[in-house]
Formats: sequence, structure tokens, C-alpha cells
Amino acid sequence: MSLHLFFPMRRAAIAWACALLPLAATAQMNNRAPSPEGCGDTHNLYGPFDYRTAAASTRYIVEFAHFTKGVETLTKGATGPFGGDIGYTLAVFPNHARAILTLERLVERMKKDPPEGADMTLECYYARGMNFAPDDHVFRMLYVSFLIRKQRLDEAQRFLAYVVERATDNPLTQFNAGMLYFDMKDYDKALVQAHRAMAMGMTRVELRNQLTAVGRWKDPEPEAPASAASAASAPAAAASAPASDVQPPR
Repeated sequence: MSLHLFFPMRRAAIAWACALLPLAATAQMNNRAPSPEGCGDTHNLYGPFDYRTAAASTRYIVEFAHFTKGVETLTKGATGPFGGDIGYTLAVFPNHARAILTLERLVERMKKDPPEGADMTLECYYARGMNFAPDDHVFRMLYVSFLIRKQRLDEAQRFLAYVVERATDNPLTQFNAGMLYFDMKDYDKALVQAHRAMAMGMTRVELRNQLTAVGRWKDPEPEAPASAASAASAPAAAASAPASDVQPPR
């Protein structure tokens, strides 16, 4: 019985959502995510939306039609060439992580960038997504991983430093940054990130194990006892006090 109910309800939901598309498009037209200079432009009138915070119904409208399982696995197109469906998904959700990874695989498979149906190159989609959601550190680290695979390590270092400096309260992001530093064979920075993530409560051991395997793991330095730290800081505090507060010697 549930099957008989599910499909009519799904068709009704799609019909209702499609009826709202013109209104949503009008509301969003003045908020389109600009493409980087030289990248061309996307041709969607719906969106853009931050994929992290988009309503489930908004995601469903686009993914049901364009980012199907067949498209994500590159086994069956939805409305035309894979590049068109993936490109439309990224046009509406510039920071759609799974869509950008699927586009990477498509470019690699087709040996063509942009692939048929896409509005711009893979890196242009990456740049548009990072400009649209600069605080989406997951999306930015996907680009870092792309740069590492292309052996563009100076650029990868720069983009990863941006994440490390801003995600100071996220142990998983700090841990993942360490994994990326390891991929670049920057073991010193990978170790710093491992220690930082551990201090924030991260319990995963993959990074430690990898550093151990290449002989670069070191345990964190033990923290000084609170009483010793207070005693050590007292002279420094007195030395840095304003001159009027320092007592003359007797």
C-alpha cells in the first residue's frame, strides 16, 4: 500500500514545486553568484543556494531532475549530457561537493574540459563555489585535493592555509587539513595539525598512523603544570606592567 501512496504523492510534490519555480526564480535572479572573470556564465534562473543550508525541498527539486544516481555514478544521464545535468546542479548549488567531484570524474573520463553540456571549466566551477561560499571549508579542501593531484603544491598550500587559519574551532577540519599536508609530503605541518586536532578532542588515528609509517610521528609535548605556568608568567607580567605600577627596589 505504501508504494501506491508514495508515487502519486511524489508526483504531486513535484508538480507543486514546479508551480513555484517561476516565483522562486524571480526572487533569486538578483542574487546570482557571479562567475569569475573569464569563466563565462551559468544559464540557470533558479538559485543560487548554499547547499549546506538549502531546504530539503529545494535540494529535491534540482537533484530529482538533474543529479540522479545515474548522473552521480556517470552511468545514466537525466536530461541530456552528463555535463549539462552536473553543470546545472552546480549552477544552482555552487558549493555542491558531490556534484563537483562527479564533474572531476567526468572531465577525467572524457579528457575534455569543459565536458559537453557544461557552461564552464572544472576550475571555474570550483572558483565560483569558493567565491559564493568562502566559509565552506569542505568545498575548499576538495579544491586543495584537486591541486595536489595536479602537483600544483604552492597553490594547494595557499588555499589550505586559508582553511587552517579560519577553522580554528573545528577539530575535524584541522584533522583533514593535516591529511592534506601529509598528501603533499609536508610532514612538519601534518604533525602540527595532528597535535592541534588531538588537543581539540579528535580521536581518529589515521594521520598519526601515517606519520608513524614514514617515521615522522612525535607525541605532543606535555603541558606545564598550572602552578608552574603561573609562576613562570609572574616575572613576565611584572616586566610588562606600566612603569607607574612597578615598585622601586628597596
